Amino acid sequence: MAAGYSGYYLCRSNFSVALPMLIQEMGARGIPANRATVELGAIASWGVLAYALGKFPSGWIADFLGGRRNFLYGMAGSILFTIVFALGGGIPIFTLAWFGNRLVQSLGWAGMVKITSRWFSYSSYGTVMGLISLSFLFGDAASRQFMAILIAHGLGWRGVFFAAAAVLGVLLLLNLIFLREAPASRGLPEPDANPANLFHAKQPKDLRALLETFASSPVFWLVCLISVGLTLMRETFNVWTPTYFSQALGLSNADAAQKSALFPLFGGISVILAGFLSDRIGSKGRALIILIGLVLTSGVLLTLALLSTTGSTDLRVWLVALVAFLMLGPYSFFAGAIALDFGGKQGSATASGWIDGLSYLGGVMAGSSMANVTVNWGWRGTFAVLATVALLSSGAAWIYLNSTSKERN
Repeated sequence: MAAGYSGYYLCRSNFSVALPMLIQEMGARGIPANRATVELGAIASWGVLAYALGKFPSGWIADFLGGRRNFLYGMAGSILFTIVFALGGGIPIFTLAWFGNRLVQSLGWAGMVKITSRWFSYSSYGTVMGLISLSFLFGDAASRQFMAILIAHGLGWRGVFFAAAAVLGVLLLLNLIFLREAPASRGLPEPDANPANLFHAKQPKDLRALLETFASSPVFWLVCLISVGLTLMRETFNVWTPTYFSQALGLSNADAAQKSALFPLFGGISVILAGFLSDRIGSKGRALIILIGLVLTSGVLLTLALLSTTGSTDLRVWLVALVAFLMLGPYSFFAGAIALDFGGKQGSATASGWIDGLSYLGGVMAGSSMANVTVNWGWRGTFAVLATVALLSSGAAWIYLNSTSKERN
């Protein structure tokens, strides 16, 4: 399952890695770089919107029909739309293919959360979801390194897309053969869910019962709000890091792709550490880690905004990696361990889908909105906006920490 979700990122990070080459290709057709950046940023926004919209039904589909189906259908659809994108020749086809790709990819994470709720005990949710989250972080890092090698050997962006689809096809076959929905398929008992989940071991009758339970919880909505800010920041770095390294730091396309892998790599280290600590500190520990991470992230982003554009290249690369270390550990809690805490076995995928869905609606701004900020105010302006988002999210995290403390008392 973890290997399969890593493969999802071959067909998601490919757009980010290809952006500098797509901007250059559009420039060769006479389209100015600023216009190309905004148009391609709009495609990224449409993709995030599709991902957000798909998150809402993907959760309850997994809860009522099973996580394995979600997971496999998402992989198959992503392969198809990646090939369509590679065969396209202009903005309309690119937009349609990327929208479709992100829409079907929304099935994957909810499927994983549902399967995890059936296989693992609530006492290890933080550690388990931290390890499973490595699939999208180390998977993203490995994908970018793999594509950097392809680019360094002269492969164009279309070749990169075809290669990504081929590798994901192999992983789809492996998951089709080996992935199982629940321990019962191996003759094993299921572990306990969190007794403090919102359903208290009652099986909801339908989707309405699921949604009413979540909608009546103020803490659930607060969690969604914090996740919006973190998702906007994460999506901005996911989409634009290679372009930032290429345009602002003067790196080659291959070097920009390779160094962009530091973001998910350091994020993976953060996720392991955050998950391990949260299981030992408890539910209040998750809230505390989120608050500390957001406060420190706002400081690093402000530093990037204030640095001279002629400053050290290495320093700015490592500051981007530090943002990942401080931010992605807390980010991984929301649609993972916290969703499992809220939903238990009965509604874990739905909780994850709604948290992620609302978050990615905010993440839509990572594409066209951030492209416009960059075109009009430069990369320093972009980092200043992100620093503000981190600081505001810190305020919400402070309220969440206090709410968690009151619940424990």
